[in-house]
Amino acid sequence: MRDADYDLIKLDVTRAGVAVVTLNRPDVHNAFNAELIAELTDVFTMISDQPGIRMMILRGEGKSFSAGADLEWMKLAALKSREDNETDAENLAEMLQRLYEMPQMTLALVQGAAMGGGAGLVAACDAAIAMASTQFRFSEVRLGLTPATISPFVIEAIGPRWARALFVTAESFDAAYAEKIGLVQYVVQTADEMAEMEEHLARLVFAAAPGAVADSKKLVRDVAGRPVDKELGRKTAKRIAARRSSAEGKEGVAAFLEKRAPDWKA
Repeated sequence: MRDADYDLIKLDVTRAGVAVVTLNRPDVHNAFNAELIAELTDVFTMISDQPGIRMMILRGEGKSFSAGADLEWMKLAALKSREDNETDAENLAEMLQRLYEMPQMTLALVQGAAMGGGAGLVAACDAAIAMASTQFRFSEVRLGLTPATISPFVIEAIGPRWARALFVTAESFDAAYAEKIGLVQYVVQTADEMAEMEEHLARLVFAAAPGAVADSKKLVRDVAGRPVDKELGRKTAKRIAARRSSAEGKEGVAAFLEKRAPDWKA
C-alpha cells in the first residue's frame, strides 16, 4: 500500500491485514466537511484495491464516533448555489458508496454520538459494535433538511418503517434501540468488551476465504429486494457453481476433507 498523508483521518494497517481508519477531528466530534469526505473516499478506494487487507475497521477519535455535518461546512452550504450543493452531496454519496462496496469486511466501532451522516457511516458498514451509552439521531428535519444522501444505506439497514419513524421525528435513541432496529449488531458496556468483540469478529473474518467474503457481500446487494422466483434461483445457482469451481472453493473443500486449515486462514 502506498504511503498516505492525511490531515483529518488516520490509517493504520496491521501485519495481519487489518486496516484501521480513524476519523481524527475530535475537537468537533469528527464532524464531516468536504476535506474529510475526500480523504475517506480516497482511503476506502485505496483499501479496496489491496487484496492483502482482509478487514477494515472504522472508528472515531475522542468522545464521539461522528456528529454528522460540520457546522461551518453547513454555513457555507447555505451560501452556495443549488449546483454546488449537489456536487457536495454527490461527493458524500460517492464516499458512502465506496464504503458500502468495499470487498473486505467492514466494521464500525461506535461511541459517544453517531448523528446524521455519522449514523450513515454506521449503516454503510457490514457490522457495528456500539458502546451502550452511544446516542444516535437522524436530526436533519430539525434543520429543515432531509437525510437524503444517507437514506439508501439506512433504509437497507433498518427497513423503511423504522426509517420513516426516525427520519420524521428526529428522535434520539441509544445503542440498545439501535441494536433492536438493526443499525448495530452488538452493544457493549466497556472498552474492554468492545476490544474483545472486535477480536472475535476479526478471528471469524480471517477464518473465511477473502474472495468468498467479497462475493457474499455482492450476493446480498444483488439478491435483496428481488422476487424469489426461478430466474433468481438460476442466477444464485450459477454463483455457487462458480464458487465451487474456483481456486478458493476447491481449497476450502479439500482442507475440510483433509482436516487441515485452508491456505487463507491466519
